[in-house]
Amino acid sequence: MAKQPGEMENLVAGENISSFFYRKRVFITGHTGFKGSWLVATLHKFGADIKGYALSPEQSGGLFDYIQPLLIVKSVINDIRNKNKLEEELLDFQPDIIFHLAAQPLVRRSYQIPAETFDINVTGTANLLETAGKLKNKCSIIVITTDKVYHNKERDVLYTEDDVLGGHDPYSASKACAELVSDSFRKSFFNFADYPSHQKALSTVRAGNVIGGGDWSTDRLFPDIINHLVSGNPVPIRNPNAVRPWQHVLEAITGYLLLGMKLHIYPGEFSQAFNFGPQPADHLPVKEVVEKAISIWGSGSWVDVSENNQPHEAVLLKLDITKAKKALNWHPRLNAEQAIRWTAEWYKQPEDRKADFTFSQIEEYFVL
Repeated sequence: MAKQPGEMENLVAGENISSFFYRKRVFITGHTGFKGSWLVATLHKFGADIKGYALSPEQSGGLFDYIQPLLIVKSVINDIRNKNKLEEELLDFQPDIIFHLAAQPLVRRSYQIPAETFDINVTGTANLLETAGKLKNKCSIIVITTDKVYHNKERDVLYTEDDVLGGHDPYSASKACAELVSDSFRKSFFNFADYPSHQKALSTVRAGNVIGGGDWSTDRLFPDIINHLVSGNPVPIRNPNAVRPWQHVLEAITGYLLLGMKLHIYPGEFSQAFNFGPQPADHLPVKEVVEKAISIWGSGSWVDVSENNQPHEAVLLKLDITKAKKALNWHPRLNAEQAIRWTAEWYKQPEDRKADFTFSQIEEYFVL
């Protein structure tokens, strides 16, 4: 349906994503992971009807363990590569919107299990999209990849959505492949020219390095910081001068939800890729993030443990978020220091307060 003049502007200014997602049927792969748990918690606050499909959390004490008793969510524990089970659960649920987060998400682990990383991140994405094509109802699909999908030239430039995809390590390359798989499905099976017949719209999203409470993943910066600060040991830093686009997880989650809403209402306008990252000033070196975290924590130190023979990780990576600002009216609400403070405050909470504190941070974020 053609938009009337000013209709998009009114949507941007006045549409409320919480009311949009109220009672929407939302299928989330990877819902037990760090970002998946924050997405589930946010959609739960909005009153969505949620079904999750994922493996069990790898580490105990992650966010999902805390919030699960408070959630109304259908939780299916299974592998994204189990195509038959995925199809059974997805077609039974008939979702309005799908968020695909299930992945092998770690760079250093991808060097240990490269073939499995490609299998999960590429074949898993293809499994989901092929199955989504079998849905009879209108459905919008958001595939979450990473800021690392770009062919990184290690130069001080902001990567835009039109830059060349690539990937040095298996994780980054597998996510670039997931982008190509998504683009192929968007053109071959979900082409907007045939939208009345298939009613499927597909976007991909590339977020910066997200931090927030409830992440205990191996080789992630903030879990390493917290573990060492709690134990009183110096925080070991592999790449202290590596620059990343740091942002609180709720910044990315809000971008995903905003895009999901727009994609569902205007599929022809938003079936494309979007970056979500911080403002340019918040692309910080690792050591500065660690020093800010130590200052906020109130004690601690760090030590450089760089090794010449360690697996390659990008040194310089920055995202251009102009497109999300203009097309979605999305803007970061927290600067890097605020994001670090919000994260540290979550980890300082007593065990019996972590779930409630998560929901209170969500409430606080959406009134900023």
